[in-house]
Amino acid sequence: MRIGFGYDSHVFDEARPLKLGGVLIPDAPGLKGHSDADALIHAVIDAIYGAAALGDIGSHFPDTDPKWKGADSAELLRAAVADVHAAGFAVGNVDATVICERPKLRPHVESIRTRLAELMDVPVASVSVKGKTNEKMDDVGAGKGIVVHCVALLVEKGN
Repeated sequence: MRIGFGYDSHVFDEARPLKLGGVLIPDAPGLKGHSDADALIHAVIDAIYGAAALGDIGSHFPDTDPKWKGADSAELLRAAVADVHAAGFAVGNVDATVICERPKLRPHVESIRTRLAELMDVPVASVSVKGKTNEKMDDVGAGKGIVVHCVALLVEKGN
């Protein structure tokens, strides 16, 4: 077994749609970033790459490469899972915490879990997503953006 930790953060961008975990969240500002800025998927990618000791999201999909401009993070996650499989591992489970004052995530958690499970080819029971506020502390607490923490467990393929 291997354990990895992922982190991502983005400020809001009112001109973009919000995608979290591959799910479009209506009536919420999007996030500023080179790709579609899906902070949840980015943290998951960092966690699984970290667990496999394969670097981080930036080493595989650098924001300096125009190829990734506006990229669908769901496709980046599929590629990361393929890389992890090629290294001899499979995703066991992921546990993510999304920290933001807005939007409220509870109404979207099940669809996000389902989408992430689909993208990683794991059972929904292997995906945990929690929404938390930052209790009005710092820039995230002031509603300026979103932070995500994620832990992933990989298992050796065949085990």
